Amino acid sequence: MIPEAREYPRHRTLWPVVLAACPLGELAHDGEHILRVYRWALVLARDAAVAADLAGAAALVHDLVFVAKDSAERALGGERSAAAAPLALHAAGYVASEVAAITDAVRTSSWSRGLPPSGPLGAILQDADRLDALGAIGVARLLACAQHMSRADRPGRFYDPGDPLATQGRDLDDRRNALDHCAAKLLKLAQGMHFPRAQQEARRRHAVIEQFRADLMADIAPAG
Repeated sequence: MIPEAREYPRHRTLWPVVLAACPLGELAHDGEHILRVYRWALVLARDAAVAADLAGAAALVHDLVFVAKDSAERALGGERSAAAAPLALHAAGYVASEVAAITDAVRTSSWSRGLPPSGPLGAILQDADRLDALGAIGVARLLACAQHMSRADRPGRFYDPGDPLATQGRDLDDRRNALDHCAAKLLKLAQGMHFPRAQQEARRRHAVIEQFRADLMADIAPAG
């Protein structure tokens, strides 16, 4: 049971379906990730005078179909989740117009896809989801993703030992080097937030990512 869902009965119906769809063993996209995005979506919806019921539903179903981060189809996660969501949404009591609005927001939610938000609902979902890629939780999710992608035939690593911050001209490779994901994606997120509260929170979390990189460099290249 989601405590916030007491106010939104349809969210209570959606939650078991969403939880069952979370990929087992993938900590970066587990039920807690969904809940963190959900809670931010409710906050931002109230700030923007957008229906929180719809914003919360969009957050709940935004990762209904999991596509691994090292998949060639990683950018299609939002579209696939949007395609899968109507069945659960109709079962929870959402009418056709609400389902269309929710799924359109989900379709444009993926950062990898690079689509602009479909409207205020899409902007809320983008901000809420991207906040969860920043800050201390963003570092935790970054490392969890790196471990999930690393395997015997293609081992990953925390950083490129010869050029950890990619300052010497090499191409970023965040499928192999976890630290590369900061420059490839995470440090670009704050500048794209849509709502004032998300912008403020993103700046705080952005600083955490910057500090993490600085601290890591101090750990792997100690002075003296």
